[in-house]
Amino acid sequence: MLVLKKEQPGFGLTLDEAAEAPPPGAGEVTVRVEAAGICGSDVHAYEWTDGYDFMTRHMPVTLGHEFAGRIAAVGQGVGVAEGTAVTVMPALACGTCAACLRGDPRNCTARGAVGLTRAGGFARHVTVPAANCLPLPDGVDTEIGALSEPLGVSAQAVLVGEVGLGDTVLVMGPGTIGQGAALFARAAGAATVLVSGRADGPRFDVCRALGFDALLDVAEAPLADLVRAATGGRPVDVVIEATGYPPAILDGLSVLKKGGVLVVAGIHPGPVSLPLTDFVRARQQLRATHGCDRSTWDKVLTVMGQGPERFRPMITHRMPLSHGLEGFELSRQRAASKVMLQP
Repeated sequence: MLVLKKEQPGFGLTLDEAAEAPPPGAGEVTVRVEAAGICGSDVHAYEWTDGYDFMTRHMPVTLGHEFAGRIAAVGQGVGVAEGTAVTVMPALACGTCAACLRGDPRNCTARGAVGLTRAGGFARHVTVPAANCLPLPDGVDTEIGALSEPLGVSAQAVLVGEVGLGDTVLVMGPGTIGQGAALFARAAGAATVLVSGRADGPRFDVCRALGFDALLDVAEAPLADLVRAATGGRPVDVVIEATGYPPAILDGLSVLKKGGVLVVAGIHPGPVSLPLTDFVRARQQLRATHGCDRSTWDKVLTVMGQGPERFRPMITHRMPLSHGLEGFELSRQRAASKVMLQP
């Protein structure tokens, strides 16, 4: 079967033929992948930016951690039926570390991930633990289902930021995570949701299609000026950063109210230096989020089931897996929002 994999450290990916996925063992299923999204993390792995060295010992590894499909085969002890449409949670807990033993697998100290440390969804078939598969609600097709992973990340960021009724929220970065954060901030009761980006025409177009028109292009003016103009001079209550650009943290803090919360959701290639005295005196809260809880996945799937078509505009490009490298370049150059590969 055709797979898109990372073979060695350094720039690039390889599109190649590989053996079929192994048959499922006890507690496993084989998923026939129907839709797999290219994530910003996948692009980082493609470019080989800092922070992805953990993948080296797992190479070659087939990428793809945002995907959905149908159960093609089941292993011993699995109750899900063949043909069931599912999305796949990529996080893999070891089950034996202190965090896992106390029932906190999200903080597993030996955590892995389907599509990063174990073969993922950029392939026709992939074998995964059955416990990682969640059935899609009625009316949610596998293309929309493949958005559940990034939407879970977005929803978790909004929860970490404690967005509340009447808040003014700034979402930094109009990519898929930012789009989802804007949607869930609005659903949490935010009165005003601003979305900032830099010369992000195609992704701003998606934000408009999702119902957001307070779009701030920092290629035209400094962020602080744009926010002041949009809010009448008031600081914002919550900032959700999804840019992966370290200086954006300082920009976000500059428009955040005293005691406000900035949530870092982006994956960053380098450090940032904070003016700590100003930060302390303003009592601002800097929080991190990564992935999402199982309970958040469940809530996201429930929301998706109530109106799946509202999320369709997030997908801007669809192409066969054989054109996967083209899809990666579109994503890397920000010429696309969400590229969905169809193995």
